[in-house]
Amino acid sequence: MNNYNAEKIQSLEGIEHVRLRPSMYVGDIGKRGLHHLVNEIIDNSIDEALAGYCDKIWVTIYKDNSITIRDNGRGIPIDIHQKEGKSALEVVLTKIGAGGKFDKSSYKVSGGLHGVGISCVNALSSLLKAKIYRNEKIFYQEYVRGRAFSPVQVIGKTKLRGTEINFHFDETIFSHIQYNYNTLVARFRELSYLNRGLTIFFSDERAYENRNPKRIVFYSEDGIKGFILFIEESRDPLIPSVIYMEGERENIPVEVALRYNTSYNENIHSYVNNINTIEGGTHIAGFRRGLTRTLKKYTDESFFLEKDKVYITGDDFREGLTAIISIKVMNPQFEGQTKTKLGNAEVSGVVDRVVGEMLLDYLEENPSDARTIIEKVLIAAKARQAAKKARELIQRKTTISIGSLPGKLADCSSNEPSACELYLVEGDSAAGTAKQGRDREFQAILPLRGKILNVEKAMQYKVYENEEIRNIYTALGVQVGDSEDRKALNIEKLRYNKIIIMTDADIDGSHISTLILTLFFRYMKILIEEGYIFIATPPVFLIKKGNKSSYAWNDRQRENIIHQLGGNKGLNVQRYKGLGEMNAEQLWETTMNPQKRLLRIVTIENATEADRIFSMLMGDDVSPRRQFIENNAIYAKIDA
Repeated sequence: MNNYNAEKIQSLEGIEHVRLRPSMYVGDIGKRGLHHLVNEIIDNSIDEALAGYCDKIWVTIYKDNSITIRDNGRGIPIDIHQKEGKSALEVVLTKIGAGGKFDKSSYKVSGGLHGVGISCVNALSSLLKAKIYRNEKIFYQEYVRGRAFSPVQVIGKTKLRGTEINFHFDETIFSHIQYNYNTLVARFRELSYLNRGLTIFFSDERAYENRNPKRIVFYSEDGIKGFILFIEESRDPLIPSVIYMEGERENIPVEVALRYNTSYNENIHSYVNNINTIEGGTHIAGFRRGLTRTLKKYTDESFFLEKDKVYITGDDFREGLTAIISIKVMNPQFEGQTKTKLGNAEVSGVVDRVVGEMLLDYLEENPSDARTIIEKVLIAAKARQAAKKARELIQRKTTISIGSLPGKLADCSSNEPSACELYLVEGDSAAGTAKQGRDREFQAILPLRGKILNVEKAMQYKVYENEEIRNIYTALGVQVGDSEDRKALNIEKLRYNKIIIMTDADIDGSHISTLILTLFFRYMKILIEEGYIFIATPPVFLIKKGNKSSYAWNDRQRENIIHQLGGNKGLNVQRYKGLGEMNAEQLWETTMNPQKRLLRIVTIENATEADRIFSMLMGDDVSPRRQFIENNAIYAKIDA
């Protein structure tokens, strides 16, 4: 048996197991996992806010990439834990499953219920320093890779109270990555709206090119009502006011804010104890049922349907709706440590009742708004009938046979989806080059004619009638359905496991990429969430000197290459204005060869922020789009 005995069995304590298998605890060892560390510490401070003991949080990133998070809560207890025989602070920081979240006399509601948060951060940090402001003293302890470096010490006196955690992530685990300013800003803004009256001070002390360190303060008096106005800033409101509902049933506080706009998309963002439940759950089901039941009852009892004999579905009542649902649950049942779907059965009925009662009151008190909403619902119902016919046309063409595939599709010879790639290529010229340069075994090419329809501003039936969009659906082999439902979209029939957007490296190309991404985000979001969507990165420059040639993807790389080649003398720099200017060999070498190319996978770090940005970039309002471009000019190339 190859000496397989008891000596081969390893018994790892919690900290060692976290370090050995970090992805089990924080998701991955990339950017998402790194930001998860920050969120775990922030969540502890937010829990203090939920308990009524904290109203300020300070977050600072330093030049060495360490980060400090301080709050004015009660401070982690530092007295001796009877069972462990050491300070409660050390127990919390070194024992997986230790924390105050399990004791409901300490925290009635909490996001971090698994007791692994701060101990995981400690385990995955090369150095962590804890300062506790409590009992008019400052208590201090250091940890190295999850182990206490010294006992808890008193290092001074103070009138402050709270917890301060400074940590530097372990670069042997999280290598070659840094905190993303925009990711953190989006989360802190979100938390300030979800916790009315909470102030979050964020300071990024890292050096920025041509910019000073950044400081920003997040605070909201209006809570999720203000959140709605923020994410709706680029949409035209159907009714002027935000409908706000707040109530409590069965010890479950419920907050809902919603507003209808003139778009054709439904955008519902849900939170449980400040955790963004991106996969929804019972609270979403309760909200939809309460909304549909109440609006249908109001519609049936009014005169609206007397003239228009239209069959209305729940989807019709939610077209053009943006809503935020925030609930607090004492014992939330999340699916997995990532906490993205709520499973508590009792929550559905609670949210249903709160929404039903308060929405009916609003409709009766605001008959003009009610009429406007119902009129939009009737238009949505009629458009749905037209969209159904357009969807059926796509479905008939999605039968997997060579004859049913789009005529412009240059398919690959392999029938194994896990090995196949589909390039969505801008224009016939570039597509022709890509067809010549590709590996026909596993790479397929679908040319797109110019800029596809902007689905952000189009009615659903117009989307399904669009030839380019129909071709994308048909080539992929998926069905038309709920954008977040695997079964509805029939993902099992997806013909390619990599869908690669390949456009020119210029402003028009960026605009086309954004149009295609908007289509996937609004109509096939599950493909983004499950990692099927990528963006190709063609080079911008070809630099030649003698028999040497190099490619550059930006101005800085170009200058570095010129310097390495000894300056401009005898140098030839070619700027690619489009994919069509490369020959097939160059396109393969730089952009399509799996051994050399650089693909950027498209992910959704914050669904609410993604929704807001897509609406801003692809909506009708130019001013916020212009401001976004001015603020992000170094990073973004987006057509205003």
